[in-house]
Amino acid sequence: MTVHHLKAILPLLEVVPSNLPVTYPDLLRYLIGNPLNVAMVSIQNNHSPQETLQEFSESLTSMLPFVSELAHVIRMDTLVWKLKLLKSGVAYANSQLHAVQAEVLLLASGNENLPPSGEADRLFKTLKKCKVRYFRNRGDKLLMEDGFNLLTVIKGASMYRRSRQRDPVTDYLPPTLSEFKRTYGEDFKLFHQLLSPVMLSTMKDGEIVRGLSGVPDKGPVLFVGYHQLLAMEMFALFEGFLGEKKTVIRTAAHQVFFVGNFEILRQELSLFDAFSMYGAVPVSPINTYKSFERNEFVLLYPGGVREALHRKGEGYQLFWPDQPEFVRMAARFGVTIVPFGCVGEDDFLQIVLDYHDLKNIPYIKDQIKSFNEDLTGIRDTVKGEEGNQTLHMPVVLPKVPGRMYFLFGKPIEMKGMDNVLTDRKEANQVYLQIKSEVENVMSYLKRKREQDPYRSITRRTLYRATRGPSAEVPTFDP
Repeated sequence: MTVHHLKAILPLLEVVPSNLPVTYPDLLRYLIGNPLNVAMVSIQNNHSPQETLQEFSESLTSMLPFVSELAHVIRMDTLVWKLKLLKSGVAYANSQLHAVQAEVLLLASGNENLPPSGEADRLFKTLKKCKVRYFRNRGDKLLMEDGFNLLTVIKGASMYRRSRQRDPVTDYLPPTLSEFKRTYGEDFKLFHQLLSPVMLSTMKDGEIVRGLSGVPDKGPVLFVGYHQLLAMEMFALFEGFLGEKKTVIRTAAHQVFFVGNFEILRQELSLFDAFSMYGAVPVSPINTYKSFERNEFVLLYPGGVREALHRKGEGYQLFWPDQPEFVRMAARFGVTIVPFGCVGEDDFLQIVLDYHDLKNIPYIKDQIKSFNEDLTGIRDTVKGEEGNQTLHMPVVLPKVPGRMYFLFGKPIEMKGMDNVLTDRKEANQVYLQIKSEVENVMSYLKRKREQDPYRSITRRTLYRATRGPSAEVPTFDP
């Protein structure tokens, strides 16, 4: 409760009769939140409509005895006295906010029972290390409401930790089954249906099969591949590996996903939060080192932002720097490297304005420069286009959706390749082999997708209409 809330409610409560029950509807709603939302918490999602209605009725009825007891437990004059104590405590806390050095996660609701006070905005500007997550359609008792998971919010904000200093590798908690179902059964359901991703992998004998059976079952494994426009392939990868391999891919991601400098007022749960929840870690040698030590699956895009934000006419071009360090690290830990490629961005999006266009627009040019000023250390030593990691948002137009295709190449066993550790020429040769394999994979997919009878969203929709929405849509014969 804020000072503004207290100033609004205390004068009213002081003049009401002391025998007025606290179970008065409007006051009760302020004290315990929306009873309907609270009653929904204990209801199972997999019940029939009749069972759900029955459980809801029983849950709501069971609350009545507790509500009636409030009148005996809390008298109106007692409530006023406690609110006055709270008012003095809030005033003292506000005077000390400037000295708070700890990380703060602030949860703000959109449906407040009292008029909005801008309290979240004030705290965000006052506290030095503050992140805000804004819930537009929830009340100010959101911790008591159905469908709200505090741990999910903490994980998404990259604030879960087991010790004083947060370690993005060792402190990571994988998504729960309910989080997975919510992400892919609700939040990204339509997006996934539009992509309709096809996952292919290569067995040790070179045979290409549908699914991920050609991918090793145990780590450490390093996936190295092409970064599609706006990283649109990421969530299909997350779902594919969680669904079939029951494992999380630790994506080496750009620092912009994790630094607090770019937090905004009234920020709702976003793609940034989802990336963190599904295994993304800041790209760095030490984080990759730790992931290999833990035998994890690691995803690396050597082309980075330059590929994900490529210019017009640069689709499916690799912008890899001449730095084979990840090959040496893989050899040191005996990691299996899996080159992969994915195609489909040109079936979904068309670039209208790229970086070259945007930097010629005065206001936008200044915004891009300002946004990137704090993002230092990303390939500063790499010259040419491969080192151009300037963040911006290209203007794109959607197309009639096609389909997304993935192919994981033949695994490359790095165990026993000690010569790579000491011979840079040998390391570079393996690096070029991986790069060539990624290019070959994408050429294969671009050619074979022409043979896919279900590349069109229209045919896929008709197929699912006759066989069910969860039916696996066929594709070309590998």
